[in-house]
Amino acid sequence: MPNHTLPARSAEHAAALRALAAADAPLLLPNAWDAGSAAVIASAGASAIATTSGGVSWSAGRGDGQGLDRAAMAEMVRRIAAAVDVPVTADVEGGYGPAPEDVAETVRAVVAAGAVGVNLEDSTAPGGPLFTVDEQSARLRAARTAATEAGLPGLLVNARTDVHLFGIGAERDRPAEVLRRAGAYAAAGADSLFVPGLLDLAALKELTAASPLPVNAMAVPGGPTVAELAAAGVRRISLGTALAQAAYTAAHRAAAELLGPGTYGTLDGALDYGTLNGLFAGR
Repeated sequence: MPNHTLPARSAEHAAALRALAAADAPLLLPNAWDAGSAAVIASAGASAIATTSGGVSWSAGRGDGQGLDRAAMAEMVRRIAAAVDVPVTADVEGGYGPAPEDVAETVRAVVAAGAVGVNLEDSTAPGGPLFTVDEQSARLRAARTAATEAGLPGLLVNARTDVHLFGIGAERDRPAEVLRRAGAYAAAGADSLFVPGLLDLAALKELTAASPLPVNAMAVPGGPTVAELAAAGVRRISLGTALAQAAYTAAHRAAAELLGPGTYGTLDGALDYGTLNGLFAGR
């Protein structure tokens, strides 16, 4: 049987994450994909860190969309949580199985790994379709119950709905569908609502005014700024795979420069060896 012992810092970190989520300023969550990226993000001043399923999967040589199994994902979360002294919330994708018990087992695994929050999506597969409202509500209740039984009732459950991300249903019907799901997810024990794919500020303002849950948006390059999203009522802002994409792009460009013209200009301005190595001193 897996070891699901609650880490010593979890209750403290769960309370800290909840305090950040309730603060006046939006909770900003840069997304890490391994222990090294988590340490770098924390050194930049992050008060909390989210994982990205895509980045975590890529770092293990797998594709996103539950390309890793539950145990492998939880091990990556454990390494990330051990590398930093700030709260970590884990992207658990669709819960690594459709049934409420699958979600419960996933929550137990990441809580044991040191996560104090989870992001659980309502897609049955990348691109959809979505679980019904009743099905996803049962899965969210299972997540909440599992966290409580694991000794972490303060686990912050971020319910992701992919209505906008995957263009589910007629466009005119999507706002109402998101609100219908928000109400059900709140009743099932979710703490916040993640709506990736929605960055229209007017639509976000309408959603945040009507939603029973605080709204999380996924920022993208060229999209609304933190200040603009905050003015629209967004309470939590994350980056998804964007940081991992930027890091892998930097590696690709530097390698191409070495292999092509044989120069190294792409490496200018990189964090020095001592700075990076120092992030792990004593760990």
